Amino acid sequence: MQFLSDLIKSQERHFKTGGKLARLFPLYEAIDSFLFATSKPTSGKVHVRDGADLKRVMITVVIALIPTMIMAIYNTGLQANLAVSEGATPLEGWRLTVFQWLGTGFSPDSIYDCALQGALYFFPIFIVTFAVGGAWEVLFAVVRGHDVNEGFLVTGMIFPLILPATTPLWQVALGISFGVVIGKEVFGGTGYNILNPALTARAFLFFGYPAQITGDTVWVPFDPSLPVDTVSGATPLADAAVGGMASLTHTHWWNAFIGVIPGSMGETSTVACLIGAAVLLITGVASYRIMLSVVLGTIVMATTLNLVGSETNPLFTVPFWWHFVIGGLAFATVYIATEPVTAPHTHKGHWIYGFLIGVMIVVVRVLNPAYPDGILVGILLLNLFAPLIDHFIVGAHIKKRRARYGT
Repeated sequence: MQFLSDLIKSQERHFKTGGKLARLFPLYEAIDSFLFATSKPTSGKVHVRDGADLKRVMITVVIALIPTMIMAIYNTGLQANLAVSEGATPLEGWRLTVFQWLGTGFSPDSIYDCALQGALYFFPIFIVTFAVGGAWEVLFAVVRGHDVNEGFLVTGMIFPLILPATTPLWQVALGISFGVVIGKEVFGGTGYNILNPALTARAFLFFGYPAQITGDTVWVPFDPSLPVDTVSGATPLADAAVGGMASLTHTHWWNAFIGVIPGSMGETSTVACLIGAAVLLITGVASYRIMLSVVLGTIVMATTLNLVGSETNPLFTVPFWWHFVIGGLAFATVYIATEPVTAPHTHKGHWIYGFLIGVMIVVVRVLNPAYPDGILVGILLLNLFAPLIDHFIVGAHIKKRRARYGT
């Protein structure tokens, strides 16, 4: 590592002011700061020191996302192999060539087969996300003349996990471009965005290309004579929209909790999300208030709709414990709703914000069955209201202090 550090430092003169590559200094600085600690430490007793800088916070979130990424790779391969056993061939083109070259099979019972096939879907999306999104980050940093921030690390990890496995790569590139440029950079970059960039990117793809991004039926039949429904697994949430609790009996709750069900790649496993939540809460990176209040909002709204009932809408019968394991509610609660930039900054605001997100997700899921999930609407809408929530809470504190001191 010392050799690599010396090599990077030896090139610094070319990127400093007056050097022939001075315009690319943000790119050099990004590589240097990503690999090594800053070379400009504080000194003296007047400085407050804390180990939680931006890089450490982002790396902690990335570490917390690893369980969901592992589960995404395995479950994607599992669902693909199950589709193969029912007459479909999810792998095609170069993916099929690589799979056959490695001499593996399509057994749903083989962890290796599932992991390999899942990797052939996940990593191309992952690589395109980082290549295109990272290019936009560097471009804006170079034009503006500021450092490349580590914020994209989390966005680049989350975006592939909230996509269906069969999303075309050109749509991945288009979506992450919209999320980074329109969702973040036009507001000033990391720390200034009012909407979650990864969710903004998915919202753009959903409204622009709903057929590919919905993820209700992922795999298509290899044999044209076979009906699509025989080989394309509908998500439990899509099943519930048609038949309510009666349609969920074929999917054991435990399977949904573990995550061995169809759905967007990283959103299916509640247990993986809980592991990530533990990492974020133990390290103090995420707000427990937001997570807990989302859970409370979901319980209150789901239970209310259960009591109200409906003769025409089967989703009214789905209890809150099913809401937590179908769709992307658990993933959104842990990794998206807790993003500190787009959430309120007051503790009371966290409770209000999270509770309303939980309510909105259930409302959109149940009252608009044509929409596959309420996460996009729920979180993006509350992102817009987060500053307003803080405004009223801070204003209330000011009034109390004025009354207390008689001013």
